[in-house]
Amino acid sequence: MTTASGVILPPVAPAPGVMRTSASLLLALSLCLSSCLVCGESPGIFGAPLADDHLGYGPVFEEQPLDTIYPEESPEYKIVMTCRARASPPATYRWRLNNWEIEMEEGDHYSLVGGNLVISDPDKSKHTGNYSCLATNEYGTVVSQEASVQFGYLDMFSTEEREGVYVKEGQGVVLLCAPPPHYPDDLSFRWMLNEFPVFISLDKRRFVSQTTGNLYISKVEASDSGNYSCFVTSPSIAKSVFSKFIPLVPLAERPIRKYPADIKVKFPDTYALVGQNITLECFALGNPIPEIRWRKVDGALPAHHEILMAGSVLQLVNVQYEDEGVYECEALNSKGKDWHKARLHVEASPQWLEHISSGEQDMGSEYTMACLATGKPKPHVRFLKNGQPHGKHEVHFPALTFGDSGMYQCIAENRHAVIHASAELRVFVSAPVFELNPVKQRVLGAKNRRVVIECKPRAAPNPRFSWSKGTELLANSSRIFIWEDGSLEIRNVTKSDEGKYTCFAENDRGKANSTGSLTVTEATKITLAPSNADVSVGENATIQCAASHDSILDLTFIWTLNGHAIDFDREGEYYQRVMDSQAGTSSCELLIRNTQLKHAGRYTCTAQTPVDNVTASADLVVRGPPGPPGGVRVEEVKERSVRLLWSQGSDNLSPISKYTIQYRETRTQEGWKVAITSPPNVEGNAEMATVLKLTPWTEYEFRVIATNTLGTGEPSDPSPRITTLETIPTVAPSNVGGGGGANRELIITWVPVYPQYYYGSNFGYIVAFKPHDSDEWHKVTVANPVASRYVHKDPTIPPATKFDVKVKPFNSKGEGPFSQPSVIFSALDVPSEAPVIADARTLSASEVIVWWLPITQQTVEGYQVKYWRKLKENEASAQHISTRENQTRLENMEPNSLYVIEVRAFNGAGYGPNSKRHEIYTKKAPPSRAPKIISTKMNSSGTSVNIAWEHVESLANESSVDCYKVLYRQEGHNTGILYTTGKQSIDLPLQKGDYLVEVRAHSEGGDGAVTQVRVSGGGVLGAQSLSLCVLLLAAVLSLAL
Repeated sequence: MTTASGVILPPVAPAPGVMRTSASLLLALSLCLSSCLVCGESPGIFGAPLADDHLGYGPVFEEQPLDTIYPEESPEYKIVMTCRARASPPATYRWRLNNWEIEMEEGDHYSLVGGNLVISDPDKSKHTGNYSCLATNEYGTVVSQEASVQFGYLDMFSTEEREGVYVKEGQGVVLLCAPPPHYPDDLSFRWMLNEFPVFISLDKRRFVSQTTGNLYISKVEASDSGNYSCFVTSPSIAKSVFSKFIPLVPLAERPIRKYPADIKVKFPDTYALVGQNITLECFALGNPIPEIRWRKVDGALPAHHEILMAGSVLQLVNVQYEDEGVYECEALNSKGKDWHKARLHVEASPQWLEHISSGEQDMGSEYTMACLATGKPKPHVRFLKNGQPHGKHEVHFPALTFGDSGMYQCIAENRHAVIHASAELRVFVSAPVFELNPVKQRVLGAKNRRVVIECKPRAAPNPRFSWSKGTELLANSSRIFIWEDGSLEIRNVTKSDEGKYTCFAENDRGKANSTGSLTVTEATKITLAPSNADVSVGENATIQCAASHDSILDLTFIWTLNGHAIDFDREGEYYQRVMDSQAGTSSCELLIRNTQLKHAGRYTCTAQTPVDNVTASADLVVRGPPGPPGGVRVEEVKERSVRLLWSQGSDNLSPISKYTIQYRETRTQEGWKVAITSPPNVEGNAEMATVLKLTPWTEYEFRVIATNTLGTGEPSDPSPRITTLETIPTVAPSNVGGGGGANRELIITWVPVYPQYYYGSNFGYIVAFKPHDSDEWHKVTVANPVASRYVHKDPTIPPATKFDVKVKPFNSKGEGPFSQPSVIFSALDVPSEAPVIADARTLSASEVIVWWLPITQQTVEGYQVKYWRKLKENEASAQHISTRENQTRLENMEPNSLYVIEVRAFNGAGYGPNSKRHEIYTKKAPPSRAPKIISTKMNSSGTSVNIAWEHVESLANESSVDCYKVLYRQEGHNTGILYTTGKQSIDLPLQKGDYLVEVRAHSEGGDGAVTQVRVSGGGVLGAQSLSLCVLLLAAVLSLAL
């Protein structure tokens, strides 16, 4: 029996008394199934038992040994190699090491537990090698797949101190890991910084190769200073070690130099197996940090690729044969670029295309067992019989004997893997037996047709056959024929052929017979045949069919298109059939809705009964828009044009009237655009056109679309990508200007040319400039195509001098046109005069206003005013003032403090000399206490309210009260009427609505804390102080004083 997971279980013994015919039926059923069952949990192992309920079956592996890596430092002092086979009777087991049978001796390292091999106290010198398991019972022997035992280890790093690495900031560095001796090679690497477990994070600037373990830093920074240790892990033996620390000392360099990209991590030529995931590494040193780009030289990168680790790793997932080819990584920065190429080879482990299966064969018959495997390199195939070599490629038996029975295995192997397929062969001999397959009891035959009565007893060797009708022995004639396999054929059947027929079978082991009857029915005939039809795409079509038949038989109609049966469930969107049946006559109408091109072809109606069938056919023609043109290719590639050729696709029975050519730039991946062609209108009989007005040095792909009177068809597949030829650039940079900058500099700026206008490789700019009154142009080359400025430094350049500048592009083909000349000025000199502070006045505890005398130099752009508390220059604040002003207000100053103020002029070249310092005291802080409201009274007429408060006493560190400010405003508004009074009360007019009254003390240090009172036309609603926090702060300050 077979479980839900596909594992074949041994047969269950029958209960006593079950008839031999049932047992034979089960045997036949198992033989029928055995040819398509696959057994065995291990990859690449195929096999199935012969499930005979009383004969048993040979071994079939359920578990096989697996490759094992035993850690040399393992606390478990044994290795277990698994092996288990299903067999009836149960199998016995033996093991081989390197094809030598292992002797199980008392007290030896080896022992058997079931079928498992246990190796106690493993010894590397004795027990390393390839192991295989042999399972045997009376039906034969099978050999398992080989499994290796290897001893894994990872030694400690050397205890020698590692030398420090000194490198200038901006340069790249490589710290070598040099992992210690180990097995296997599947190590993973990380790097620690200063202590465990602080591991450095990897980014665009830092990379750890999982091939060598080295740490790469593309551009060293001051923050990289520290001690580094290589941390190595072997997942196979679950062990990690780390190296002695390597000091990395960045050396300061100002300015930091820039270096071109230099690839240091280069992936080698790589071999991958189909289905594997492959990682390619590429990393470069350089400043600025290089950008890594990947491409496949001979095509696009596979769809199933990932770019990881900030571009340094290309991972190909589920590699396929088409992924083979040359891969390139390019590293580039503003100083230069570098690239590396290597080939990926894709191979495959063996896979079965055809393999042997268990079965029974007749004694003396010819039989061939064959296996066919695919893989790269091509696998070698060999056979085993009961564990011993037995030929290659196939095993042929001209005439089977009992000695050919046994367990057979075919083995396919290449350098990547070995796969097994197992099968049991039994040679069978028997007298003819009809129990499992008697002659059919009732056979129906149609009048005037042919009928075949089968006779297929179980027998070996093949029997001789004869037939009788009733008591009449039949012989071959023009109407009657006895086939070699025993079947009886009667042609042009008539009613007189009805009766009982008996088949006789005999061989040298015995004989037997079986009888059945023949009944003759009326023949089925087509009475209405389908008719040809012609429709356009989208229209409906109807095909009719009718037939007469014997009334005792059921009739069905089967419709096929070009020999393939129509599935009305899956294709119900288009197909519908309507059937009508009466006694002896039936009809069927096939309706095709919204006809498509795929529905064209030959429709066949088959009228079928259990006895016979007849067919009739008709053709449906569907006309529609053209199919896609084929074979689109490009020739005569020039700077701005190409010649395009194609092959005409199907016109779908309506002549093609014109072609449309489209193009797409692969760099931008924008949508398809209609091309300008010569001739402008491409006729339907054309297979060539010239595409015009293309951009030089641009990669394109093209496609062609055909049109006829019924519409426009699908586009062709894109052509192979091509790049138009290079030519001299014609577009000059725009917005050329500049000026300003540091002293003795001339800054020239422009808007770079867009890449589509490079028109060639090695694109850059030629910058030309000259003094306005000179005739001689000075030219420099800027090789960076994305550059937008050039700074010319010359100590002889006079400040604020008028220059003419212009810029033109160049590439490998030559120089393009200059831009229109522009006028700019060289950098100014810094101001040479120092301003004079005329006056400064304290406004409050936190504000001061300062005036100065402007300097006379015309190049001044403004003034910088710096101020700080004396002896605390590190707290200095600064304000920048335009040239139109010669005063400013300084704010956010500390109360009761001595401040220092200085002023200096500036322009684009920098700052001039400072003025003489001016010192000034800020006033004491305003009162921190809020006025306390002591009364609120309305007058007798209710038209005003009197609000009174206590006098505010200033603290020792606060300025004394000069007066009080009262703000009377409507609630919800920010503005109101401001009153000033020297008294401790005020009369305010009452108005409709709710109003707020805010009272605060005022001093030379500014306004103090505020108290609010809410009033309305009905009286005073409440008062609140806003100064609790201020009072607490003032109290603390008083205590401190």
